[in-house]
Amino acid sequence: MSSTDRLRRYVADECGSCTDEDLSERLAELEELTGSSGETDLESDIELLSALGNETRYKIVRTLHAAGDELCVCELSPLLDVSDSAISHALSKLTDAGLVTRRKEGKWRMYRATPRANAVLVALDGSRSL
Repeated sequence: MSSTDRLRRYVADECGSCTDEDLSERLAELEELTGSSGETDLESDIELLSALGNETRYKIVRTLHAAGDELCVCELSPLLDVSDSAISHALSKLTDAGLVTRRKEGKWRMYRATPRANAVLVALDGSRSL
């Protein structure tokens, strides 16, 4: 059974009947819903959510958000029970996802949560009480 067959049955149940025109109209309405955000937004959002889907990366973003300022990798390392290599990899993925920024200061790399990371964490915090 195709997905449009199931949709046709649903529309028929809701409306009492379902013509090809009814089905086409409903499909067009549904396609507008999925097309409301662009493909670029979709990919960016998935990359962001994927980056936060790892405990180490999530802890790093949470820590940077709470700090409200830049932190050096040497300040993050004692807080995380993972290797320096894992921290470096996590920070790279977070940077690629647009959740942290980095800059070099002499021999040190400094990291900061981006406004987007802060907004996502504020939204998560706010959603806990819902």
